[in-house]
Amino acid sequence: MALRTLIETIARSLVEYPDEVEVAEIDGDHNTIIELRVAREDLGKVIGRDGRTAQSMRTLLTAASSKVGRRAHLDIID
Repeated sequence: MALRTLIETIARSLVEYPDEVEVAEIDGDHNTIIELRVAREDLGKVIGRDGRTAQSMRTLLTAASSKVGRRAHLDIID
């Protein structure tokens, strides 16, 4: 649950329509997939120039997930 909350908090702080941020967490045996959905108008803000913002979110997610002994992957759904 902490991984989902981390991504949701970051995404809500970046977008213009925070009420439209949806985060789903899909747990596997040793890995977790975090699916992030935002308003179409906010997709560019979440991805960032050359994907830098998305990559930064993935880096933070990887660090947080390794701390709890799991692997995590962030999917940004358009």
